[in-house]
Amino acid sequence: MEEEQLKRIFEFLEEKEKHRAPFLWKHMNDIPLTEKDLTIEGDLDLEYTNITSLPKGFKVGGDLYLAQSKITSLPEGLEVGGHLSLNDTDITSLPKGLKVKMDLNLEYTNITSLSEGLKVGGNLSLYDSNITSLPEGLEVGGNLDLSYTKITSLPKGFKVGRDLSLFGCEQITSLPEGLKVGGNLDLRHIKITSLPKGLKVGGMLYMGSTKLEKYTDEQLREMIKPGFIKGEIYR
Repeated sequence: MEEEQLKRIFEFLEEKEKHRAPFLWKHMNDIPLTEKDLTIEGDLDLEYTNITSLPKGFKVGGDLYLAQSKITSLPEGLEVGGHLSLNDTDITSLPKGLKVKMDLNLEYTNITSLSEGLKVGGNLSLYDSNITSLPEGLEVGGNLDLSYTKITSLPKGFKVGRDLSLFGCEQITSLPEGLKVGGNLDLRHIKITSLPKGLKVGGMLYMGSTKLEKYTDEQLREMIKPGFIKGEIYR
């Protein structure tokens, strides 16, 4: 069907039948967006599309799927009420004021840093991405997966609501004092040689293939006082 014919159909539906034309159609064809177009009440699936950007003031009440799309940038203040999936995209940075109520997936991306004040209510996965640092004030309510990334350090006062995985992060050699992990902490296959004072782990500690293996459980627990490891320590 010709584009002009589609345009007439969508215009008719909006004017006569009070049905909104698809957001993607309008945005990709430079058709002016209304205030209502900027708010998607449910989920929006833009996976595998050629979309490269989203308009300013855009909000999605449910999940926003952009995996394997051509997206390269996101607007400031973007709000996603569900999950935001950006894995396998060319995204390199996140905008200020981004809020994701559930999970944020950035696996296999070229992203090197995150925006200050980023808040993720669920899980944040940066698995096998190019991330090198995390901003102060980052809040992750669920799991944080940094496995096989180029991360070099974690910020002071950092907290993770559930599990933190640093599996295979060969660039990281130390952890900040007072690090708080609500669930399990995975330190396998990294070059860390000691644990910081005040480390608090609500679950188990995994440290296989590290120089920490030479210490006994008692020595490790003494090393982090007044911190604690509630679960078992696995070598």
